[in-house]
Amino acid sequence: MALLTVTNISRIERNETVLHPTSLALQPNSKLGIMGETGSGKTTLLKIIGGLTQSTSGNVMLDGEKIWGPDDKLIPGHPRIAYLSQHFELRNNYRIEEELESKNLLEDYEALQIYELCQINHLLKRKTTELSGGERQRIVLARLLTTKPSLLLLDEPFSNLDAPHKQIIKSVIDNVHSKLNLSCIMVSHDALDILPWANTITILQAGKILQTGTPQEVYHKPQTEYCAGLLGDCNIISVAMATALIQQPTVKFKGNTVLLRPEHLEISQTATNNITATIKSISFYGSYILVKLLAGDSLLIAKSNKTELTINQKVGLTAKADKMWVLPITTKA
Repeated sequence: MALLTVTNISRIERNETVLHPTSLALQPNSKLGIMGETGSGKTTLLKIIGGLTQSTSGNVMLDGEKIWGPDDKLIPGHPRIAYLSQHFELRNNYRIEEELESKNLLEDYEALQIYELCQINHLLKRKTTELSGGERQRIVLARLLTTKPSLLLLDEPFSNLDAPHKQIIKSVIDNVHSKLNLSCIMVSHDALDILPWANTITILQAGKILQTGTPQEVYHKPQTEYCAGLLGDCNIISVAMATALIQQPTVKFKGNTVLLRPEHLEISQTATNNITATIKSISFYGSYILVKLLAGDSLLIAKSNKTELTINQKVGLTAKADKMWVLPITTKA
């Protein structure tokens, strides 16, 4: 039985549809990532699930119990759903231990385990005004977890953090899921945050679900150009170019456009292949370089470890047929 069932929920604001009828299900001990550009409706969907925003239609059920919106109850939200916003709200001039105790439903030893899990034991005697952004976030998360939720909603949890604090909260969230067996839904626009974390990814555009699948499915087999681009750099090429890149006349692509990820485009130092390109730019990313190439009228992107490449160099390009994916829907929507 699904922990969470969302059935045909929608949201209309000022005569504009923010979220079209949407359905999804979440199994116990699962991690769902919801991705989309700004304004795609992902936060609206998350808040409706949490009972913090009223849906125009449809139902949300948690373990068979209806989640009511703010129009239906005095205090918005659901006691078994924890929502971590981007703002890390804490009362001013309270000691951390006082702030945590205000919501705590756990025994002392259980609460201490949560504090250790969230890496805040050393902060308990401080005041709420003496914290960094990352520390505030972990304390808010700990406060939420001491309410014994069944579902944790994470709204862009990494967007306001520097790199060190981002790595800490990523580790904390991973441990929260694995050690507490807590189901989680995370909203983000960054594929690098969602791909390694989620069991399932749902992609939204303009309030509509375009694709749902495993991280591997949505990355390697996107349904549209929008889905492909949202999950990382990509080359959308013609069938003619795809055929030339693989140099296998017997392979036929049944479609109009083909996806080729930059890591699957091979650069040859000698321009002897069917596709010859000119290097237009090289960007260093530490473990690899990102190379932009002009092949005829097409601008392509490749990831490479060839550090000897230079601007304006003529190179050859190849790729393997099994690394390409014919887009089933050729429009960007």
